[in-house]
Amino acid sequence: MITSLHIENYVLISRLDIAFNPGFSVITGETGAGKSIILGALGLILGQRADSKTIKEGASKCIIEGSFRIGDYGLLDFFEQNDLDYSDECLIRREISSGGKSRSFINDTPVGLQQLKELGDKLIDIHSQHQNLLLANDRFQLQVVDTISKSQPELQTYQQQFHAHQKCLQTLAGLKETAQQQKAESDFLQFQFNQLNEAQLAEGEQEQQEQELQLLSHAEEIKTELSKAAYLIDDANGSAIIPLKEALIALRRAEKLYPNGSEWLQRLESAVIELRDIAAELNKTQENIDVDPAKAEQIKQRLDLLYTLEQKHRVNSVEELISLRDKIDQQLQQIESLDDEIERLEKEAKKRHEEMLHAGAKLSTKRKAALPQIEKHLVTQLKQLGMPDIRFEVRITPRAEWNTTGNDDIQFYFSANKNSQLQPVAETASGGEISRVMISLKSLVASTKSLPTIIFDEIDMGISGEVANAMSLIMKNLGTYMQVIAITHLPQIAAQGSTHYKVFKNNTKETTETSIKQLTNNERITEIASMLSGDSISQAAIENAKQLLSAIS
Repeated sequence: MITSLHIENYVLISRLDIAFNPGFSVITGETGAGKSIILGALGLILGQRADSKTIKEGASKCIIEGSFRIGDYGLLDFFEQNDLDYSDECLIRREISSGGKSRSFINDTPVGLQQLKELGDKLIDIHSQHQNLLLANDRFQLQVVDTISKSQPELQTYQQQFHAHQKCLQTLAGLKETAQQQKAESDFLQFQFNQLNEAQLAEGEQEQQEQELQLLSHAEEIKTELSKAAYLIDDANGSAIIPLKEALIALRRAEKLYPNGSEWLQRLESAVIELRDIAAELNKTQENIDVDPAKAEQIKQRLDLLYTLEQKHRVNSVEELISLRDKIDQQLQQIESLDDEIERLEKEAKKRHEEMLHAGAKLSTKRKAALPQIEKHLVTQLKQLGMPDIRFEVRITPRAEWNTTGNDDIQFYFSANKNSQLQPVAETASGGEISRVMISLKSLVASTKSLPTIIFDEIDMGISGEVANAMSLIMKNLGTYMQVIAITHLPQIAAQGSTHYKVFKNNTKETTETSIKQLTNNERITEIASMLSGDSISQAAIENAKQLLSAIS
C-alpha cells in the first residue's frame, strides 16, 4: 500500500506532502481544484511518460516521491530479477528536468521506465472512467475470468505447450523452405557430383600423366639421343673408352717407373668402369622406351578431361577437384537427410499439438468452473446498485484459432430490463450501468487477487441516492481486503471513508497553488454538508452530514 506521497514543483504544486492510511479513504474537492494533478503526479512514479510542461513555472525540475509498504505482496522476485535492494518499505522517486530529461529510482537505485511501470502495475490500480472502456475489450474479460478462476497455473502450462508447438512449427516451416530450395539445386549438384565421381580422380595423377605424356611425345628423339650417347661412350668401332684404355696402358708402364702414379691409375680405371655402366644403362633405357602413339593419345584425353574439369569448376588442381566432389557429396547427403528430419519434426509437431490441446482443454474447464461464481456475484451486487432486473451471463465459445490465451472466446452478456435479450455489455449498457458493472468486477477481482491499492477516480458519475449508498458500501468492503482510495463527488461515498482528504486551491495575487489536507471530524461535517447543499451550507445540510457520518461510526 502507499503510505506517503511527496510532490515538488509539479504543475500548480510547489510542495505537497500527504500520508495515506490503510482501508478506505476518500478524496473530495471542487471541480478544478487539482485532484487530477495529484493523480497525474502519482502516475509518474507508476511509470507513465513524463512531459517537461508539467514542471511548475520557474522551477528547474520537479520531484515525485512515493513510499510503499510491500512486505505482504510477494515482490522479492521482482527485486532480485532487476538487481534491486529489497526492503518491506519501498521508496520510488521520479525526477523530471525542464529540459525534458527524466530519471527514476527504486530504493535509490536508478531504473528504466519499463521497470518502474512493471513495479507500478503491481502496486496500484488506478480505475478511472475511461477504464470502463475495457469492458469492450475481450482480453480484459478473459483476464477477469482467469483471475477469478485462479487458472494461472493451467494458463502457464498451456502457454508453455503453445510456445513449444509454435516453435516446432516455425522450425518445420524453415526446414521445408530450405529443403525446397536445396532440392531445386539437387539435380544440378547430382550432375556435378556424377561428373566428378565418374572421373575417378586420384591425388598426384595430373603431374604423373603430364610427365608420361612428355616421354611418349618425344620417344623417338629420346631413343636416338640415348643410343648416340651410349655409342660415343663405349662402342667397338670407336668410342671414348678406346683412348682411355690406351691411357691406362701408359699409366701402368709409368707406375713401374714412378710409383706415385698408382693413384691416377686407380682413378682412371674407376672412370672407365663408370663410363661402361653409363653406356649400358643408356642402352637398356632406350630399349625400354616404347613409341606408343595410342597410349600418348589416351593420356592426352585424360589430361584434357582434368583440365576441362578444373576450368569448369575454377580450380587449379586435381586435389581441389577431389575436395569439391566430397563437398558436393556432403551437400547431397544433407538434402537427403532433410526428408528424415522433416518427417521427425512433423511427428513432433503433431505430438506438441496434442499436448497443447490437452492443456487448453484443462484451462477451459477451469475457466468454465468459475462462471457461476462470477455471474452470481455480479447479479447480487448489481441488484444492490439499483438494477433489480439485472441478468448477467459469461459465455465461453471456442475460437477457430489458438493463441497465447487458448482458444476460448469470452463475452460478458447483460440485460438490465425485463424481457430484453442478453447483449454484450459494451454494446447495450449505459455509462452509469457500465460503471456499476466495473466496480462489481473490481470488487470480485480484489477479493481474489492480492493487489495492494486501488484508486477509483470519479467512477461514481451518473449515480445518486441508494445506488450511491450501495456503491460506497462496496468500496468500504473492498477496504477490508486492500487499500482503497476514491476520488468522489458524492457525499454518500465520502462519508464512508475512514480517512477523508480534501484538495483545494490557494489563490494569491501572484500564484495559484493546489494543496491537499486530511480533514478532522468537524471539517468532514462541513465538507460533506457542502457537497450536499453547495456553497451556501444550511443547518439541514450539516445535520444530514452528521447523520451520514454517524451511520458509519
